This record gives sequence, structure tokens and C-alpha cells, in this order.
Amino acid sequence: MPLPLIYHDDYSPPFPGGHRFPMEKFRLLRDHLVASGLTRDEELLRPEICPADILALCHCPAYIERYLSGDLSHEDQRRLGLPWSPELARRTVRAVGGSLLASEQALQHGLACHLAGGTHHAHYDYPAGFCIFNDLAVIARYLLESGKAGRVLIFDCDVHQGDGTARLLEHVPDAITVSLHCEQNYPARKASSDWDIPLPRGMGDADYLKVVDDTLGYLLALYQPDIVLYDAGVDVHKDDALGYLQLTDAGVAARDEAVLNHCLGRDIPVVGVIGGGYSKDRHALARRHGILHHSAARVWQQRGLG
Repeated sequence: MPLPLIYHDDYSPPFPGGHRFPMEKFRLLRDHLVASGLTRDEELLRPEICPADILALCHCPAYIERYLSGDLSHEDQRRLGLPWSPELARRTVRAVGGSLLASEQALQHGLACHLAGGTHHAHYDYPAGFCIFNDLAVIARYLLESGKAGRVLIFDCDVHQGDGTARLLEHVPDAITVSLHCEQNYPARKASSDWDIPLPRGMGDADYLKVVDDTLGYLLALYQPDIVLYDAGVDVHKDDALGYLQLTDAGVAARDEAVLNHCLGRDIPVVGVIGGGYSKDRHALARRHGILHHSAARVWQQRGLG
């Protein structure tokens, strides 16, 4: 069987042209993966909307209702940075459902990748940094509460610290939060992950890959998680508009393959979500995000999964 890939047409709702957040990148990513021959549209797995009770494992029910009904305060709208619409609200809960489906596929097959996800700045009762509901934290809590996993490790390689994830899971001992991020970058006030690995501005491929290898080599042996949720943010790329690190395409691909091989080499299932990536050239950005899925397909084939 092919590598499980999760996508839905809801992921790129109508959106203001020229907005800083590249909402069309999800559709363009799907188009790129189909055009490059990695998958066919009919092979992509379509998720259901995430049920409210699962969202409420990490988010305040009143906040969930406020967001879905378009009743956010001015302050919350400012923190979020996205204009509300019914289509965006549906997209938001659908995307958490996509990460949920990806985790179930990974537990079944060893590896699965979402064509969205990684909304790690969302907090218990307010949004932040383009993030409304925190799919990483929600899925971790769901897997633990349902008994599908006894320990979950979140390996967040988005260039920005996963502050929302850290705070939401601070008192969940079997959810291990790990954040590799550029130290001098958003958010200005960092949270405390279980493991924070702040990186200096300008770090390139070789130094970055050594940190990834050393960190995973140590932490996977230490915690022996039942599953890893991997946030493969491409805002570490040298051409990213909001990044400040200097990874190349080859460096991003090497990172993704290293993470997947570290996990699968220990028989730990792994879920890939795309995380952050920002560029005015939306097609180049979609190709950059697609590095995860191409890397995963290579690892899938090399390991004879499925």
C-alpha cells in the first residue's frame, strides 16, 4: 500500500489575497504531490471534522463555541491574525481531524503524513500566531486518554517555539514536549517545554542536523515513546520570510529523513505534520512543504512499510 497521506479540500478556504498567512499553500501542496507523481488525489485519505469532545481535551468549551460561532473578541482576533469566516472555522476543526486520522494511520502502519497541521501556538482559551486549536496537544491527549498510546513525544522542528503545546501539556507527564527553535524569534515570551533547544540565528544544515541527531538519539532512548508527533516546519529554510535559520532544501530533506529513521529504527510510529512556512512565492513554498512527504515516501519504500 502507498504511504498514508491525509488531505481535505476544506484546507484552503477562500482567503484575502496577499495576506501574510499563505492559506492556499495546502491546496498547492496537494497539487504539487500529485503533479510530481508521489500520489493521486483519489489515494489521499479525507478526514472527518474533529468532534468537540476531543477538542475539549485541550481547549476550553466556551472558547471552542466562541470561535466556531465567530464571536472572538477584538483582542483574540489580533492575537490570531486571521480573518474569521464559516469556511475557516470548518477548515480548522477538519484539520485537527486530519491530524487525528494521521495518528491512527501511523499506529496502524508505522508512518503517516498530514498535508496540514502543526498549529502549536494555540492556547487553552485563546488563539495566537495563526493557530486556533492545537492539533499536536489535542492528538497527544486523545491518544493517551483513549489508551492508544502510553507515552507520546512531540518533536517540534518549526522555527518558532511550540509555546501553546508546552503550556497545554505542562501537567501531562506522559506527553513529552520537545522544541527545536530559533531563540531570537516569535514568541517573545517563551513557555517551558519538557526539552527546549534554542538555536542561534543563521544556523545552517550541518550544525542543525547534528542537533537533531544528538537530541533524538538521547530522548528516544530515554523516553521510549509509543508514537512521535513530528512538526516538520519549513520556516527553518534560508528563504523563509519569518525564519532566521539557513537550511537548504537538501538540509530540510536530510532533517526529515533523519527524524523518520530515528523513530522507525526503534519501531516507534511517527506522524508528520507540516507546521510553519512563509513566502510570497506560494508555489515554491508548497514544494518546500512537500519535502516532508517525498522524504517520508523514500523512507516508507526503503523500510518496506505497508
